[in-house]
Amino acid sequence: MTINLTPSAVERVRTMLAKRGHGIGLYLGTKVSGCTGFAYVVDYADEVKDSDLVFEFDEIKVVVPQKSMEQLNGMTLDYAKNGLLNEGFEFINPNVKDMCGCGESFSV
Repeated sequence: MTINLTPSAVERVRTMLAKRGHGIGLYLGTKVSGCTGFAYVVDYADEVKDSDLVFEFDEIKVVVPQKSMEQLNGMTLDYAKNGLLNEGFEFINPNVKDMCGCGESFSV
């Protein structure tokens, strides 16, 4: 089981954590949502539960709940900045079979 972060995603998370001033890393999971089934959940990670998996990239921890690995296994998280106003995380997920029209939810 694996999750990957690109160098630009690692740097963005590092910047976010520095601005926040505390936390152990990035929380990355899924929740049941939308018209196709799942939505990504991205937040700060402040703790690791016994059932969580932890991936580390250049001293940045990514905490993933075990129950989300079915949807996230093999995914790459990238951070892209396209122009002045268009920036954010991009989910490159080989498990996605379909997405809703608005792009907010996906199915596997």
